[in-house]
Amino acid sequence: LIKWQEEQKINMSDTTKSFMAMQYVDVRPWGEYQVMHEDDNCKVKKIIVSAESKLSYQYHAHRKEQWVVIKGQLTVILNGVERALNPGMGITIYPGDKHRAWNKTNEPVEFIEVQTGTYFGEDDIVRIEDDYGRQD
Repeated sequence: LIKWQEEQKINMSDTTKSFMAMQYVDVRPWGEYQVMHEDDNCKVKKIIVSAESKLSYQYHAHRKEQWVVIKGQLTVILNGVERALNPGMGITIYPGDKHRAWNKTNEPVEFIEVQTGTYFGEDDIVRIEDDYGRQD
């Protein structure tokens, strides 16, 4: 279904692309995300990190990300520095910045991610460390 949606996006308006993107939730070992909006200029995701789970320590070559916490307390590792973010707090991650989202609590944590740049594909991830054994 996801591949079909991607193929169909070629000839669609930005509004239709955004609506199509909101039709699925991508489940990952650490939780899930849903694309809320996508066009040529940005991609917006709602990300839910399960209790006591973390995303890979990674970086991107082609995009900047801005994260804003909307529920719970998110621990962020940015270039080796750990900080806690509560609802309403955010962080900016530039291309090349090494980063990780980590939920150290026993409740799900939610944040919004806004990507800007030249490419938003999931293959623009270089994993440095991954608890789930995933490779690039």
